[in-house]
Amino acid sequence: MIRILLADDHPLTRAGLVAWLESEEEFELVGQAFDGESAWNDIVRLLPDVVLLDIEMPGANGIEVARRIRKERLPVGVLMLTAWNAQQYVMASIHAGAKGYVIKTAPFEHLRKAIRDVARGVFYIDPSVSLADNLEPVESLSAREKEVLLLAAQGLPGHAVAKRLSITERTVQAHLTSAYGKLGARNKTEAVLLALKRGIIMLDELQVEIGGRDS
Repeated sequence: MIRILLADDHPLTRAGLVAWLESEEEFELVGQAFDGESAWNDIVRLLPDVVLLDIEMPGANGIEVARRIRKERLPVGVLMLTAWNAQQYVMASIHAGAKGYVIKTAPFEHLRKAIRDVARGVFYIDPSVSLADNLEPVESLSAREKEVLLLAAQGLPGHAVAKRLSITERTVQAHLTSAYGKLGARNKTEAVLLALKRGIIMLDELQVEIGGRDS
């Protein structure tokens, strides 16, 4: 069963989500919060498997709460559940450590899949979020660069990627650096999102874990 904490400052939205979550046998709603600080305190206290975070809340917003979770390395999957369908919010959320992004108008089957994926540590971005931009063409990634970037996006550290691909950790870093340069990205998060926008990486490639995790 997936333990869930819900943080949303809109009473009607929260009530509808509570009713749905409580009707789902695979989910256990362990807490509710109506502002960022309450959400943070409940996350630390309850350590849910997944927290559903609204972006705009009184006090600390959802992105700031996600950032705190990442900073403290809490074993909590962050799923942003928001009305904002804009790429800058997606980028900011993922950069803050969120694994998923769902629009509040999405059907419940999308939210159900998002919760499942985030609980497994797999990226999920709502299909209604447009990742297509009028971006300048860039040199495509090599097959190895894409493979390394996908493994890194799953959270594997450099030494684990190196072991998985039977290459050196230095070579892993070289491939990542090359990928970042081609995409115009400053870090792994930006590289993944820019690759998604340009169609170099498909969402289903991020939503399926690549093998087992290395310790």
